[in-house]
Amino acid sequence: MTKSLKKYDTGFPADAVEFCPHLLAQDILVCGTYKLLEERDHAGKQQRIGRCSFFSVSGEGDLNLLQEILLPAIPDLKWCHTSSIVDPVLAVADSEGGINLVHWSTSERRAAQCQKVACGSTDMLCLSLDWDNRRLNSSSLGSLIVSQSDGSLSLLRPQDGIMTIVENWHAHDYESWIAAWNYWDTNVLFSGGDDLKMKGWDVRQGFDRPIFENRRFESGVTTVQTHPHVEHLIAVGSYDEKVRLFDTRKPLRPLQEAHVGGGVWRVKWHPSEDRRNDLLVACMHDGFKVVQFDAVHPGAANDDFKVLHKFDEHESLAYGADWSFVSGGEDVSMVASCSFYDHTLCVWRG
Repeated sequence: MTKSLKKYDTGFPADAVEFCPHLLAQDILVCGTYKLLEERDHAGKQQRIGRCSFFSVSGEGDLNLLQEILLPAIPDLKWCHTSSIVDPVLAVADSEGGINLVHWSTSERRAAQCQKVACGSTDMLCLSLDWDNRRLNSSSLGSLIVSQSDGSLSLLRPQDGIMTIVENWHAHDYESWIAAWNYWDTNVLFSGGDDLKMKGWDVRQGFDRPIFENRRFESGVTTVQTHPHVEHLIAVGSYDEKVRLFDTRKPLRPLQEAHVGGGVWRVKWHPSEDRRNDLLVACMHDGFKVVQFDAVHPGAANDDFKVLHKFDEHESLAYGADWSFVSGGEDVSMVASCSFYDHTLCVWRG
């Protein structure tokens, strides 16, 4: 059983973590939290608050809190994969319909909010987001896709250095838990919802109808990620406790299914091609796991998989998880994970 290197009490319930991919800031880890307050505002609405916490992480896993930014509650956050000639930018989804852009200064090692985009009304949650330049780092901002609690998706593109909403459309009948780009063809994106559906969309064809609709899930679709090293391959997680691998050219029938237990909230492919078969999975009620698939390539009909590492020191819902981009050798990498009600952030090796 994998043991933690370090633990940190985040104070508020924690649900999102991500290491910075920027060459000059790969020791930076950000954690998002989500706290529902008991008191209500003048309109009777229950308030949700959160913190965006920035840490530096040593090679031994020591966590040093550098800065905190108070925001509405944070369901998701992701770094834009920019080249080393520009500073990194973090996008933060909040519980009041907003996307917050935060600039990280690599010279001053400080964060500063630089823009907020309203994707909907303040009683709507932005549930997930994804940048389209994760595979090919760019010197400018990429495009963002955002999923929302009313079932809609929003497409944001940079215009004169400012992120602007260019499309908004109804995608799912209930919560759109996830939206994610096809990193190999950024005209295409995927979404999953509480209506038990995964859908594909092509930005060139408009958004009146999806290019495919997969209804063969037993519970809500919660997470999708394109493989950064294998074209046409995506990993999809669901509340039904399964991870499914799909060839994007045949998205209605999975190549592989892995019953990982607990209900899947997030999946993250390993950033190194040397470990292209390894998937980090946040299993909600059953901790965090590193799952290795024997045949990671489109066309492989192979149900063999094994759990390389299991981390179960969290005492609550396992939500946020990410790999460090710092090379840890072929066998182990640094991993950060966080959990909700016990408000705990952990660093371990997997």
